[in-house]
Amino acid sequence: MGLTPMPAPFDPASATIRNLLTETRRYPAPAAFAAQANVDATWWDRAAADPIAFWAEQANRLDWAEPWHTDHTWQPARADADGVLSIPRAEWFAGGKLNVAVNCVDRHVAAGKGDKVAFYFEGEPGDRRTITYAELERAVNRAANTLTDLGIVPGDRVVLYLPVILETIIITLAIARLGAVHSLVFGGFSAEALRFRVEDTGAKLLVTTDGQFRRGQAVPVKAAADEAVAGVDSIEHVLVVRRTGDLTPDIPFTPGRDVWWHDSVDLASPVHEPAYFDAETPLFIIYTSGTTGTPKGLVHTSGGYLTHTSWSHWAVFDVKDDDVHWCTADLAWVTAHSYVHYGPLSNGTTSVIYEGTPNTPHPGRHLEIIERYGVTTYYTAPTLIRTLMTWFPEGLPSEFDLSSIRLLGSVGEAINPEAWVWFRENIGAGSAPIVDTWWQSETGAAVMAPLPGVSTLKPGSALRALPGLTTHVVDDHGRPVPFGSGGYLVIEGTWPGMARTVWGDPERYRDSYWARFAKQGFFFSGDGAKYDDDGDIWLLGRVDDVINVSGHRLSTIEIESALVAHPLVGEAGVVGVTDARTGEAIAAFVIPAAAPRPTSGSGERGNLGDPAVWLAARGTLEPLLRAHVTQAIGVVARPQEVFVVPDLPKTRSGKIMRRLLGDIVAGRALGDVTALQDDSVPGRIAVIVAAARQR
Repeated sequence: MGLTPMPAPFDPASATIRNLLTETRRYPAPAAFAAQANVDATWWDRAAADPIAFWAEQANRLDWAEPWHTDHTWQPARADADGVLSIPRAEWFAGGKLNVAVNCVDRHVAAGKGDKVAFYFEGEPGDRRTITYAELERAVNRAANTLTDLGIVPGDRVVLYLPVILETIIITLAIARLGAVHSLVFGGFSAEALRFRVEDTGAKLLVTTDGQFRRGQAVPVKAAADEAVAGVDSIEHVLVVRRTGDLTPDIPFTPGRDVWWHDSVDLASPVHEPAYFDAETPLFIIYTSGTTGTPKGLVHTSGGYLTHTSWSHWAVFDVKDDDVHWCTADLAWVTAHSYVHYGPLSNGTTSVIYEGTPNTPHPGRHLEIIERYGVTTYYTAPTLIRTLMTWFPEGLPSEFDLSSIRLLGSVGEAINPEAWVWFRENIGAGSAPIVDTWWQSETGAAVMAPLPGVSTLKPGSALRALPGLTTHVVDDHGRPVPFGSGGYLVIEGTWPGMARTVWGDPERYRDSYWARFAKQGFFFSGDGAKYDDDGDIWLLGRVDDVINVSGHRLSTIEIESALVAHPLVGEAGVVGVTDARTGEAIAAFVIPAAAPRPTSGSGERGNLGDPAVWLAARGTLEPLLRAHVTQAIGVVARPQEVFVVPDLPKTRSGKIMRRLLGDIVAGRALGDVTALQDDSVPGRIAVIVAAARQR
């Protein structure tokens, strides 16, 4: 399978995360791709010689109304005489003025590209729309005029509670055009989660829909939106897009506060004169998932963020004028902020957005969309890749033509090597490069990723930092760990796309990201990582997910990768559980590559809601998988328990919520579940775990 044990010695005093696996497969950049690539190997040395000058050069790819006077200033966190750390403060391109929306839309129309398609929209029910850059410009202008009529001025906050529809793109750009601040909230979040974000931002306006389509159903939304803003003094208006119409007829409406999109935006003037704003003007607030404590509202600014996002999209995705780009993320996630909204639009790219779930009405929906629109770059999450593996265990259906694909991308969490290879062979025809990107809401845009015309790819590795950026793997004391070892992933210094603060709580920003390695001036990502023998970096997941077995600090992602490498496993989630002998032991939850066979009397396909079906599968798989992990890694990583389950708890951005698995196996009450994609999954897993424990 390409995975071999790495029997490196472990020193408990070194406080590093043990390196468990080595991936041996290599994929050099195809010669034809390298010959036409936007970026070559010289970019790293050029950027390293003067990173600030490098980013200033990239900022000049944008249109500025006024030039900046200072490339960069940085005041790091420093301890005073009492040992209290100061609040770090960064600026990029201060004094320069630009308009983000103008850079994303107007300048392309002015350059004669108004007829170029900006977006192909595919709704879950099958409705489709196409909007050109000229049409998008007029729509954004109408929305900006409506926002002005509703009292929105520069600096105001607007919260968007919307699905993946064109109106979400339009209103986001209109808010940016006015110099206001947007905060997108996933349309499936609860009223409570939405209310927190409305109150925390002090939003004047909420934009929502009457309903949305979810898994083939029209689901009301407006009542939840009303519950979220009830009694919130800052809210002056609620702007409502009519999406589901007669399918969700009982829509509450408050005269004087609520405004229909079709009665306002659609009737507004398509002409709007933009203003220009300082590069450090806040552009958006995006909230972390809040796995511990309340969610953090990360503030991203205009000039630096757009510089980083625009350049990284152009370089990492090797943007060509005829590309059709599809980033599958929900528009509320940071992935979509950077690689649906701002990166592709700033580069004048044609994109696809799809409203629905990937198996509605059939598992090949994404393949159908790739063929329909001729998608050339397809950027998605490892969760979906692993899911496609289980949906199509014998390979993809031959009726879908995916020959337009020239580049693939992975985002969200570390990708298992077997899933990486499956992705390349099946979606990428065995030849498309994969850009496995590492970054976070905090970083704004990609920090580590292969350059597709340069890098020799390693399945499961983001390789190294992009030009202009520097990452390290360090121990608890901030010292670099040797090649072949694991530790904490940090970023050296600052970069244009970084979040500047936590909204309303600068001390939390300092303490969360800069305090731990303040002496070295490192940004702490919260992720574990390892170097391989070449010095390339492999992500090991959140450090909170590290399992300590008899003093050996093991990463969940490597154990999961070993499990997924077994042909009978489609997906896997691994957590630590308390063990009197070893401190912690390993519990593995696996989704089989094929649905379990029916038990006697349970019907032709078996009753997959019956725990007995999954317990029977466990009886077969558990000994096989424990032996497999022992062979692939070693006895220290052998799971104490293996549970076979129908699904794993995942966020709506596709990340496995391992802490919920830990709660289930430990018998604790579940923690925060607001980010869950399907809130019924933990209950089904808990029933299976309880039944297994009774045997």
